[in-house]
Amino acid sequence: MSDVNTGPESSASEGAPSTSTTEPETSRHRWALLGVVALAQLTVVLDGTIVNIALPHAQTELGLTDGDRTWVVTIYALAFGSLLLLGGRIADYWGRKRSFMVGMVGFALSSALGGVAQDTWQLLAARGLQGIFAALLAPAALALLTVNFPGGRDRVKAFAVYGAIAGGGAAVGLLLGGVLTEYVDWRWCLLVNVPIAAVAFFAAIPLVRESRAEGDTSYDIPGAVLVALGLGSLVFGFSRAEYGWNTWEVWTFLPAGVVLLVLFVLVEARSKNPLLPLRIVANRVRGGAFLTALLSGAALLGGLLYLTFYFQIVLGFTPLQSGLSSLPMTGTIILTATVLSRFLPRIGVRIPMTIGPLVAAAGLLYLTQITVDGDYVVQVLPGLILLGLGLAMLFVPLQNVALAGIDQHDAGAASAAVTASQQIGGSIGTALFTALYTAAAAAYLADHGGGADAQLGSFVAGYHAAFGWAALIVVLASPISFFLVRPKRVPSASPNGSPNPAPSV
Repeated sequence: MSDVNTGPESSASEGAPSTSTTEPETSRHRWALLGVVALAQLTVVLDGTIVNIALPHAQTELGLTDGDRTWVVTIYALAFGSLLLLGGRIADYWGRKRSFMVGMVGFALSSALGGVAQDTWQLLAARGLQGIFAALLAPAALALLTVNFPGGRDRVKAFAVYGAIAGGGAAVGLLLGGVLTEYVDWRWCLLVNVPIAAVAFFAAIPLVRESRAEGDTSYDIPGAVLVALGLGSLVFGFSRAEYGWNTWEVWTFLPAGVVLLVLFVLVEARSKNPLLPLRIVANRVRGGAFLTALLSGAALLGGLLYLTFYFQIVLGFTPLQSGLSSLPMTGTIILTATVLSRFLPRIGVRIPMTIGPLVAAAGLLYLTQITVDGDYVVQVLPGLILLGLGLAMLFVPLQNVALAGIDQHDAGAASAAVTASQQIGGSIGTALFTALYTAAAAAYLADHGGGADAQLGSFVAGYHAAFGWAALIVVLASPISFFLVRPKRVPSASPNGSPNPAPSV
């Protein structure tokens, strides 16, 4: 089996610049393109958390039931997660710039529809459309980054920026959502995507050059149907676990999702032009990176969701105060990413990706000490800093490792696989932690009665369970990174600008 090489062991090739960086104009063009791609990624990441702040206000104004409120989050996750692999292949075959532009416009329009929604079905429809266009936009954006930064130190820096946004953008969403909800209107938590998308769209017109896969570009329709239904069934099944693990939805959709995904793998192994070539995930290093993305996505989204609940429900913070309280984690991620990007070519990816999960888990475990009358500086701030430090050590090298050595023909598919791993991990993690939270809170109430103090205590007991299980999940990424993510060097660019394939071991 071949290995992706992204570490310090072969310093000669690691330090060599790719051929596409020799001309200053080309270099400036690529860094400007990185800004556009980063803005698009920020839009998608923001949407994962900014809506959480708006939901209580949207529920009151539109008359949403608790079930409707859950579906505002779930329907986006379903559409986004289940269609990502198809979106990646569309980007490869139809054109990455074209997919990026259409995805950005569609995401902006669907956000606008959600921002002016007057009833439940309009908001849910808009969120579903957001998920569909995000599934086209996200892999196209990452694929553009992959083909424009094929190797060398510039690639490390570019993916460090992308990783910092992936890790810190969720907390930025909480802050921005708090500001908009408190001082403007909850609807602007959706409408804000329109001006951001407009800037990215018009900047992309001169900066982004079209690229697409050559050769066989036929679509794997059976694979697309199976993976969409399989991933959708898994996300939906886990989302229904909030109401109990013994519900018919859980026992129907979770096994169905597993069966459909097994069938998908069998189809891909036999397909002439598969939706997800198994060589992408079968590689030991990339496979380890995908598993790490799955686990870290679950811990990040699960941890942030319940921390927001603790701030607003237990400590009584306003939406703005809640967003500001999450900012130290974002600052830590950005600072760590800046420093780490300088040393990553020397130390390689294995060390930070092994230590990072342990540090993030320590931060989550620290948060299990929160109390009803807790002190933010003492009980929360150290945990946030540790969590930000650990996540940065994971996210900065993660995309680089997962996409190293990928042929340009498969850039969109591989990019979609990375994003899908994080998105599905986040969806499953959120649903799983919700079920664990509900069980822990119910057990606390059974032991302490139903008074007001007991109610707050049950919330905190549920948060403890969520943080503890999130720590357990993210710590599993450490041995995976240590034993599987063992690359040898940063891949350099071949003369035609495409990354050299990973050598065989």
